[in-house]
Amino acid sequence: MSNVTVTTWSLEQTSPADLRPAAAPQGDGVRIVRSEVPSPEFSRFLYASVGGDIAWIDRLGWSYAQWRETLERPGTETWVAYEKGTPAGYVELAGQDDGAVEIVYFGLIPAFRGRRIGGHLLSYGAARAWDLAERWPGRTPTKRVWLHTCSLDGEHAMANYERRGFRLFGTETAEQSDAVAPGPWPGAFPSGV
Repeated sequence: MSNVTVTTWSLEQTSPADLRPAAAPQGDGVRIVRSEVPSPEFSRFLYASVGGDIAWIDRLGWSYAQWRETLERPGTETWVAYEKGTPAGYVELAGQDDGAVEIVYFGLIPAFRGRRIGGHLLSYGAARAWDLAERWPGRTPTKRVWLHTCSLDGEHAMANYERRGFRLFGTETAEQSDAVAPGPWPGAFPSGV
């Protein structure tokens, strides 16, 4: 197996005023809903479907118990974008004890990319990160929203984060194994697609 050089960028907002929302897609076909019942099956589907062609592999080997434990942590939320009833993408938030909220995962299923859903979903997810404490009594109000993206993510990811008001605060470059992500199931992304 060969190695690939991967650059990881860490970005943040330090005030709700930093958020520059994208316009919602035209029409009434897109809605964003919180997945309030922790479901390892659904979350794994979203993870594998969104990250299958961009090397999201770190959670693929997780057990059901690992998924459940992560999803049931207080302050963890999954917000799902639907287009005409079909899941199009998601954003996973993780509230931290210091008043920070990480956007752990964000993205769209490949068939829904390039349709102006991503900016809207990221805007909505960042806004939900800023008001997370309102849904979790006893949590410290959000003081910072942060995330990371890397050179393996979609070609428009970094620009979308910056347009939404996220600012770079760290950059790392490292070698990692050039792993092949299988998509939602092995063979889902034939070569050349």
